[in-house]
Amino acid sequence: MTANIEPPVAKRVETRREFHGDVFVDPYEWMREKADPEVIAHLEAENAYTDAMTDHLEPLEQQIFDEIKARTKETDLSVPTRRGDYWYYGRSFAGKQYGVHCRCPVRDPEDWNPPEFDEHTEVPGEQVLLDENLEAEGHEFFSLGAATISLDGQVLAYSVDIVGDERYTLRFKNLRTGELYDDEIPGIAAGATWAADSATIYYTTVDNAWRTDTVWRHRLGSGLPSEKVYHEPDERFWLGVGRSRSDAYVMIGAGSGITSEVFVADAADPQAQFTSVLPRRDGVEYSVEHAVVGGEDRFLILHNDGAVNFTLVEAPVGNPAEQRTLVPHDDSVRLEAVDAFVGHLVLSYRRAALPRIQLWPLTANGQYGTPEEVAFDSELMASGLAGNPNWDAPRLRIAATSFVVPLRVYDLDLRTGERILLREQPVLGEYRPEDYVERRDWAVAADGARVPVSLIYRKGIEFPAPALLYGYGAYESCEDPRFSIARLSLLDRGMVFAVAHVRGGGELGRPWYEHGKLLEKKNTFTDFIAAAQHLVDTGLTRPANLVALGGSAGGLLMGAVANMAPELFAGILAQVPFVDPLTSILDPSLPLTITEWDEWGNPLDNSDVYAYMKSYAPYENVAAVDYPAILAMTSLHDTRVLYVEPAKWVAALRHIKTDNHPVLLKTQMSAGHGGISGRYERWKEVAFQYAWLLTTADAAPTRVSVGP
Repeated sequence: MTANIEPPVAKRVETRREFHGDVFVDPYEWMREKADPEVIAHLEAENAYTDAMTDHLEPLEQQIFDEIKARTKETDLSVPTRRGDYWYYGRSFAGKQYGVHCRCPVRDPEDWNPPEFDEHTEVPGEQVLLDENLEAEGHEFFSLGAATISLDGQVLAYSVDIVGDERYTLRFKNLRTGELYDDEIPGIAAGATWAADSATIYYTTVDNAWRTDTVWRHRLGSGLPSEKVYHEPDERFWLGVGRSRSDAYVMIGAGSGITSEVFVADAADPQAQFTSVLPRRDGVEYSVEHAVVGGEDRFLILHNDGAVNFTLVEAPVGNPAEQRTLVPHDDSVRLEAVDAFVGHLVLSYRRAALPRIQLWPLTANGQYGTPEEVAFDSELMASGLAGNPNWDAPRLRIAATSFVVPLRVYDLDLRTGERILLREQPVLGEYRPEDYVERRDWAVAADGARVPVSLIYRKGIEFPAPALLYGYGAYESCEDPRFSIARLSLLDRGMVFAVAHVRGGGELGRPWYEHGKLLEKKNTFTDFIAAAQHLVDTGLTRPANLVALGGSAGGLLMGAVANMAPELFAGILAQVPFVDPLTSILDPSLPLTITEWDEWGNPLDNSDVYAYMKSYAPYENVAAVDYPAILAMTSLHDTRVLYVEPAKWVAALRHIKTDNHPVLLKTQMSAGHGGISGRYERWKEVAFQYAWLLTTADAAPTRVSVGP
């Protein structure tokens, strides 16, 4: 590490905040002024300091980047998906940062076997729909939002963001001529949905707080301005729009953190009026799927009215209130989604902290057959649907993966039951899943709750070993098993990778989420600490070799545990961390604040919420104690967690902490919440993060010699 380098010292300008009789004097709130040259200069000084303090990591960074690159099939082709008269697929090319979207004609309408060609094949009739590399030329940042084909297959609607602020420009490409239409719509949210006439498209826009609040309908080539279809006045709710798989309905979903409502309209009518399926009721969430059972149109409604883990009912389209229960509530099973096809349903649910799917046949006489789970052998295998755009098809596309098994894509033949492996994610080199261990363990929280912990490591390593503990724990988001090529660079250096499935997530059903939000949010933090202590107590690692990682709401988790149990960790990496939550949630003018009140509470109106949030807010609770080494990473144009939060947090930590461990801030100056764009740039960033984590955990800089 470079010696004798002094960190930037942020000036202190007292800003007074007072709510509910409590006064907080904030010395770093001045950093919020992004247009102030002094703020930019401070962030650039922090970047320079971080670069200097981490320049010794460059050889290890390069090793890890080279390993990721060497294991990745850079020139590749995805499994083609059939829709209409074409097979759609994506290509990637060595040296290219972004993907290329392609299609080729279906040669035999009766043949549902994906065409057998690889990345080197010259595909007959191939058409390049969109080359993201061309769209990204000249831009430091590029993100593709929508990329959707009209039902007649003749027009591509796509949206791009070249800033990172998640405001996209929607464009239309004539696939007959390759030319762009004159229609160009700036400032939309990412997605777009075609109506059934292939000339009308629906999209959403955001308000000043980045809340999707309005649905618009645009007639391609009409020269007319878009028509406002629906505006959501309640600032707690956001909007989404989509089309049923049957192509019969366009659906608008309005949702807050605890309440939802669905509006439907005839997808074939470009002037259709939307009607509510069921009126919204505070605290009741529901989703709607269109099905045809025995020749009758029905809505399948998944809801939590009196069913905390949700129940599935059916109802006539003409009278959605006339409901019949199909799947009753179960305390041990969290129903998550239902997908309807011509001859079957697919039920997605969660049991034993893992996602699963069930195939449910529909009989010709309008009855529901016997459901059957699509099972896999591995203890930690996660499965789900994988791109099934067709209402009527003889096959079902599914995918499965685990922490050590690369993603596998299957076609399930609905007539024979045969499961056809189409592709396993390639891992170049000498990778063998059997050289690694993945298993589920359980930590016990202070209140007796059993917290699932997923463990992944290479066979033969010696314990205690360096370990990385990852966590998120918010919004009912689930940290399900998934394979990562980059993670192998940690495992092969003898590091244990652990995932703490803490409360606030949804792994163990809706109650697991409910007990990690609002006035029970601290359970998220104490669960993570219990998981860390479990790793130490069972001999897997030591505090001197244990590092932690989390981003966004998981960055709040990192900041909280840094204050609550700094002695347990050698280092903490916080990505786009939500570490000044009280300041943000107190300001309704900030992006997404009001919609977040269902998750965190409303500290403006409720003094108990204010006091509770203040008691755990990382920035407001930094103390004169020894902290582990800390690396915070953020993006200047992030609209979800503003850069100012980690900037203030880092300054506060440096000002008061009592140790000599480095506290670093790295700001991407041309990126948003998801970080930098381009796969090679992302690999470089991952390599930097992993090099820091490995070094901080005192792990081996090169692959350790363990196992077969």
